[in-house]
Amino acid sequence: MRERRTFTTEFKAQMVKLYESGKPRKDIISEYNLTPSALNKWIKQSQTSGSFKEKDNRSPEENELIQLRKENMRLVMENDILKQAALILGRK
Repeated sequence: MRERRTFTTEFKAQMVKLYESGKPRKDIISEYNLTPSALNKWIKQSQTSGSFKEKDNRSPEENELIQLRKENMRLVMENDILKQAALILGRK
């Protein structure tokens, strides 16, 4: 299994520029020891949003799901607090 590596924004941008200037995808992948999926993702992100940050590349549905999960967690916590308060008040 390949060790997970991280790449700087500058490196990703350079790889996309190489591709856009006509260098074959397979040559970039082999020369820089990249995975095809990583290079494809960087090209897509660059063309879609111009950013390599995940948050800039989320769909509206993904953003809504994240917001709903946060709201759900908050409501569960509030519910737990109210249950505890009811137990405490019930003892008095």
